[in-house]
Amino acid sequence: MEWVETTGTTIDEAKDLALDQLGVDSADAEFEILEEPKVGLFGRTRGVARVRARVSPRSPRPKTERRRRNKRDDRGGDKPRSEKPARSESAPSANGGPSTPARSEGSNGGDGDGGRRGGRNAAKASREPMDVQEQIDVLTSFLEGLGSSFGLQVRAEATSEDDEVRVDLRGDDLGVLVGPRLATLDAIQEIARNALQRQADGREYARVVIDVQGIRQRRKEALGEFVADAAQQVRDEGVTVVFEVMSSADRKLVHDAITSLEGVESSSEGEDPRRRVVLRPA
Repeated sequence: MEWVETTGTTIDEAKDLALDQLGVDSADAEFEILEEPKVGLFGRTRGVARVRARVSPRSPRPKTERRRRNKRDDRGGDKPRSEKPARSESAPSANGGPSTPARSEGSNGGDGDGGRRGGRNAAKASREPMDVQEQIDVLTSFLEGLGSSFGLQVRAEATSEDDEVRVDLRGDDLGVLVGPRLATLDAIQEIARNALQRQADGREYARVVIDVQGIRQRRKEALGEFVADAAQQVRDEGVTVVFEVMSSADRKLVHDAITSLEGVESSSEGEDPRRRVVLRPA
């Protein structure tokens, strides 16, 4: 995954902008602080914060690279924060049903490091790939066992395409595996990825996507319709629409949808864990 580089008035703001570009939560990204704002007279800050970020690699790094990372952390390197779900105010619920957006009357690049990326790609190419069927077997067995621990009869249906293994869980009363805003499902996905990583034992493995009876696609479609309706409101009434707190993955879906719509622009505002998307007239 290529690095993206962003700037902001603070380190946190620059990180949030990077997460929006990557479309992942902070727990799935790693950061490098390139520049920090300087404290001037009377505590005022000068300059900008500049960070680089990328999606965390799916397989272990070479030991030498891990040692370099640890040394930087010992000197006070930044550690990613997890983004916690908050109460719903306007975006679609977990079952895909949007609610009314909140309204207010006022108030969104990266360069990769070619040398480092070349070295990482060379290391990746030297690793043995894990057989796709073995990956599927590991994931389906783990997820069906996880369902049993919840007292559920779960059937895991897996497909593989373009370096991605997608597992859709089927059965009755699986809402407990979804959670508000898919928070539980996202956690299960991360646990399943870690289980696959352990079984890979240094081999290269695919990106993991876990779904429950197609709810991710339904939520994506519902969010797209919700954004289109909100954008129409912004154009017709000239108001600013503030969405509920969203994960960085959902915020990216909103920003991507807005790029195809005229007369509306989007931005992410607020501080973690209460960061929101705001639509306003362009």
